[in-house]
Amino acid sequence: MLLGCIGDDFTGSSDLANTLSKQGMRVVQYTGVPEAPAARDVEAGVVALKSRSIAPADAVAQSLQALDWLLAQGCEQIFFKYCSTFDSTPEGNIGPVADALAERLDAHKVIFCPAFPGTGRSIYQGHLFVGDVLLSESGMQNHPLTPMTDPDIRRWLAHQTVHAVGHVSAARVLQGAEAISAALTAEHEAGRRMIVVDALQDADLMEIGAAAAGLPLITGGSGVALGLPRNFARDGRIAGTGSAWQGQAGKCVALSGSCSRATRDQVALHKKSHPAFEIIAADVIGGDLTAEQAACWLMDADGIPLAYSSADPEVVKEVQEKYGREASAKALEDFFAEVSRRLVAGGITKILTAGGETSGAVVEGLDLTTLEIGPEIDPGVPALRAGPDLVIALKSGNFGAPDYFGKAAAVLGQGA
Repeated sequence: MLLGCIGDDFTGSSDLANTLSKQGMRVVQYTGVPEAPAARDVEAGVVALKSRSIAPADAVAQSLQALDWLLAQGCEQIFFKYCSTFDSTPEGNIGPVADALAERLDAHKVIFCPAFPGTGRSIYQGHLFVGDVLLSESGMQNHPLTPMTDPDIRRWLAHQTVHAVGHVSAARVLQGAEAISAALTAEHEAGRRMIVVDALQDADLMEIGAAAAGLPLITGGSGVALGLPRNFARDGRIAGTGSAWQGQAGKCVALSGSCSRATRDQVALHKKSHPAFEIIAADVIGGDLTAEQAACWLMDADGIPLAYSSADPEVVKEVQEKYGREASAKALEDFFAEVSRRLVAGGITKILTAGGETSGAVVEGLDLTTLEIGPEIDPGVPALRAGPDLVIALKSGNFGAPDYFGKAAAVLGQGA
């Protein structure tokens, strides 16, 4: 294994695995830290954790455990993957985890680049944009767990890290890899260890990747990993074939727990032509709706049935104020985990999930340990084989086209 990756949630990890596979690396995604060694032909391993919203000390401990396993597989470079909207509170986990990884790896020019132009995320003058609006005006300011109220990644990161934060501007990035490398060195010599790097387009990410050759640690969204496989390919060290895929026959169902704008639009469109069942959080918490009832409805419904709790942020806020944020989130995650177990036990072979917490609940509920990477459904969202008779797609809340659910179901069955 050449490249070792640590992801702070399951959807983002599959997004990263998809990026690396498209660039020709043989990639496997692992749920949690594996107990056994990786297969010999794996060129990039992605260890997916559910550490984005847990206590920083726990996130650090889990990430270091993942790092130890990856280094034991022979990894020469480590990538710490977080969301392309830098999801974290000012007391959040990105800084502490990066600090711990940098210390263990003795890394001193640590790139921070959550840009993902393919999904509209760009960084200019250290500020993160979603499309043509600042992150803090994109809807992410209403996120129920990690509200993003400041688009300046330098300032947000400074709340979390013990190190000085530097910056490589778009003007330097547009000059290419050598200029980026020189700028990183200048920031390092000025005592700034954690360095936010601007990126506006995929070509920028390729140049940043080239400049990162030989660096022990890179951090960011999946986009900045775009240029890393080329460094290994240049030396003839990867096969360049990516991963094979065989679709799955059978019924497909969808589960959505994201309240992002993109997912709510996808739910609204899907409901026009497919059965949909709204999951009311208060009903789940109060015991008026059981996982068995929801699973039975999904298995009996025609088309691509959807069960969703993707409510308006104000509705989510009311539920959290009444029942508590952690209690309400856990109730829904446990609910979706049990629904997924009942679906698979009932013969469902294709499952779509929307939302990081929902996807994590399903992966853990089904005890999925190794995911093989398949074709891309939408930017950042690959098809995944979870077992001999089960394929899934894990979608971050803000990802995917309006017709995502129908498109994803078709890709999961492709070639079956």
